[in-house]
Amino acid sequence: MTEREERDLSHRKFYRAEQEAAFSEKSTPDTPQTRHPAYRLAFQDTDFLLREELRPVRFQLELLKPEMLLDEAGVGSTLVMYGSARIPSPDHAEALVKNANEENKVVAERLAAKAKYYDEAYKLARMVSERAIVEDGKRQFVICSGGGPSIMEAANKGASDAGAESIGLNIVLPHEQAPNRFVTPYLSFQFHYFALRKMHFLLRAKAVAVFPGGFGTFDEFFELLTLIQTGKIRPMPILLFGKDFWTRIIDWEAFAEEGTISKTDLDLFRWCETADEAWGHIKAFYDLGD
Repeated sequence: MTEREERDLSHRKFYRAEQEAAFSEKSTPDTPQTRHPAYRLAFQDTDFLLREELRPVRFQLELLKPEMLLDEAGVGSTLVMYGSARIPSPDHAEALVKNANEENKVVAERLAAKAKYYDEAYKLARMVSERAIVEDGKRQFVICSGGGPSIMEAANKGASDAGAESIGLNIVLPHEQAPNRFVTPYLSFQFHYFALRKMHFLLRAKAVAVFPGGFGTFDEFFELLTLIQTGKIRPMPILLFGKDFWTRIIDWEAFAEEGTISKTDLDLFRWCETADEAWGHIKAFYDLGD
């Protein structure tokens, strides 16, 4: 530190953590005491950070890291896109059916029939990204997906082909998985905790598009409905693609008829089949121009 920096009133007197770590690495003598794990700086001790008792700290770190980096990246709001990791792209739909055995033929055909939603996810992401809406110096409606394949890939690809950056929120799973290649590298995040990942999906969300999916999509979608229904977050456009799929899987009217939800709760989402319909709902909700 120079003499001028020493006298600067705005300059920090405490050394930064990375400087302290460098001091420790450079000047620590090699002794039985310094070689023991107990002597490691706590924030550099991975074994310590992974202890059961440190779960609250890991929660906080997983909340803070994406929040800070998204803020530094100028992301003001997001358009979140949920959907299956199993629906093929139109280019692969035919091969999926062709390669299926007799036992799985019908399932493969049903998945292939949903390939149109890959296209609609791509179109919606590209359409919104091309508008490049900026407000208060922050980028708005930045595409955010789970970072995986299928519908998630379509979302990130649509943004990428529009020349825009997009976010991927991946989750550590027992089987091998990685971010799709269209996620912007410095906006690609990995989570251990599903709860923190779901929170980051919604912290900046201004609209959510939900495509046909499985347990993960249902989990994310129903948590969002619950948060709005209970008043924990303010309403936003929820765009539900694939009425045939959703009404086959869920008897929405029976929900209300049984009294476990109100009839008005069915107005929390809007049915969509095309990207144009979805964007129309978003424009109307936020009173946006063309």
